[in-house]
Amino acid sequence: MRVCQITGKRYMSGNHVSHSNRKTKRRFYPNLFNKRFFLEDENRWVTLKVTAAGIKNISKIGLKEALTRAEDKGYIKNY
Repeated sequence: MRVCQITGKRYMSGNHVSHSNRKTKRRFYPNLFNKRFFLEDENRWVTLKVTAAGIKNISKIGLKEALTRAEDKGYIKNY
């Protein structure tokens, strides 16, 4: 499923509006990347599916803190 493992962002739903103003349901997907991060405490690489906001969050608070917060909120089970 398309969910960020750090922020928990998932798709949003909305309407596709045509030129004649007809509305049909559509989905807005998050900006996801498969990215590898080096976890220095355990001396190994961790592969995560994160959004651009999740990457900014990791660079701001650190990888270990971001992983523990995501685990507490239930976005990620094990890493």
